[in-house]
Amino acid sequence: MKAQRYQTLVNQIASLIEGESDLIAVMSNVAAAIHQEMHFWWTGFYRVVENELLLGPFQGPVACMHIPFGRGVCGTAWQRQETVVVPDVEQFPGHIACSSASRSEIVVPVFNREGTVIAVLDIDSEKLATFDEVDRQYLEQICQLIK
Repeated sequence: MKAQRYQTLVNQIASLIEGESDLIAVMSNVAAAIHQEMHFWWTGFYRVVENELLLGPFQGPVACMHIPFGRGVCGTAWQRQETVVVPDVEQFPGHIACSSASRSEIVVPVFNREGTVIAVLDIDSEKLATFDEVDRQYLEQICQLIK
């Protein structure tokens, strides 16, 4: 069921952003589409700006605005250049608690055409162990659409 919802979402996002060159516009609609379809607690992007992640387009409650390289789940995904799935954020060393309501998290790096991380997609849930390999697979596909 979840995989089918994601497959439909991937196709919708591909059509939605086709031909759009403005990265902020793309991120805005991608965050909104994921949030609306999957009903996550917080869905958004942090953009790489110089030596930190800066809050980008998102859906959900207010969030941290600056995240250092290698810090928290977002900074770790950026540093490792790979998706990080955290079933319980309380168990993640160095977790940055932007909100105490966040219980589990997935962060997917967004690469440009040259293979450099330009942003991360950060999704939080108010429930433990929300994210699995299905989420990883499809969210990585979605992030590959963003260039």
